[in-house]
Amino acid sequence: MESGWKLDNSYARLPKSFFTRQSPTAVPSPKLIILNDPLAVSLGLNVQELQSKDGVAIFAGNQIPEGALPLAQAYAGHQFGNFTMLGDGRALLIGEQVTPHGARLDIQLKGAGRTPYSRRGDGRAALGPMLREYIISEAMHALGIATTRSLAVVTTGESVIRETDQPGAILTRVAASHLRVGTFQYISAWGTTEELRELADYTLQRHFPGAEDTDNHYLFLLQEVIKRQAALIAKWQLVGFIHGVMNTDNMTLSGETIDYGPCAFMDAYDPVTVFSSIDLKGRYAYGNQPMIAVWNLARFAETLLPLLHDNEEQAVKIAQDAISNFTAMYRCNWLAGMRAKLGIVTEEAQDESLIEDLLSMMQKYHADMSSNISVQTLKLLLVFFCHFNIIWLVNIMSIYK
Repeated sequence: MESGWKLDNSYARLPKSFFTRQSPTAVPSPKLIILNDPLAVSLGLNVQELQSKDGVAIFAGNQIPEGALPLAQAYAGHQFGNFTMLGDGRALLIGEQVTPHGARLDIQLKGAGRTPYSRRGDGRAALGPMLREYIISEAMHALGIATTRSLAVVTTGESVIRETDQPGAILTRVAASHLRVGTFQYISAWGTTEELRELADYTLQRHFPGAEDTDNHYLFLLQEVIKRQAALIAKWQLVGFIHGVMNTDNMTLSGETIDYGPCAFMDAYDPVTVFSSIDLKGRYAYGNQPMIAVWNLARFAETLLPLLHDNEEQAVKIAQDAISNFTAMYRCNWLAGMRAKLGIVTEEAQDESLIEDLLSMMQKYHADMSSNISVQTLKLLLVFFCHFNIIWLVNIMSIYK
């Protein structure tokens, strides 16, 4: 019976400086913990075969599917504002699955062993965090938020040492790609302009095929990434999602959420909420996420300057003009989402200020962000609605005639 793997390796055809070929490190006794059947089917994979001994061996990195060319991607990034060389320290891209509908999706094994970019890490992952990423990424997908997906989690039969000994595990991640702002930062810092152009062209071909109809392909790339990130961050804010580590290496160019480390969904509404134990200064607090997105996008724009215009001063102006559009795009997405959450069916000039008033009251009284509506939250909503134009109330009532 065919497994359904149809792997290509377009990333492996880029310059060798972009990655290092690396095979997974074998594990002693892999066991399938969870398999995402619907996702597997959408990828064109045979669920029964994936559950077999050979299928589990692929998820564990003990067996390489036909057509795979495992590699660790090189990238850099600003981590809490500090620039550093990074790369896949415990993850391997085994290839790109071409689905029955023609989509091309990265298949990555997270926790597959050491790579040249591991530094002091052991290249492994613990079961708890891998299950957590599986659950949260699939929850984000169900909420309609762009995200990497989780295909499977297997245990390895080994222990990993973290705070305590924990069961080792490997997550199979599915993504539109693993191209990051940090990928461009790496090539910008240590590559050539031609390599940068090749990376940009690859990104356009992979994610933004409309560039051929534009006068400036690389401005189009910047604009499209800004547009996708504005939509993504707005959706994060609407559900109270706090990423926790919005480093530039964790901002994808596809517009998908990636890296579910110290993330969480906010309970009581408070913009200064932080869940990461290492974010001592609150850089990546809930309320800062739109601003950090702009900062990250500015770092991306900096890498594109040699491609935007031959004149550096003109290139900077082009980039600044593009970045300046983020806030309006974000607010438009966020405001539309807030109207939907509150049942506002018409657009009024005062909507934004009224919504901001509601959020201020929610913060003052520690009202719940999105789940169970307490009596206190209902009281706040009542006060909020009393401020509204009577026309809005009539519109709402007309829905339930």
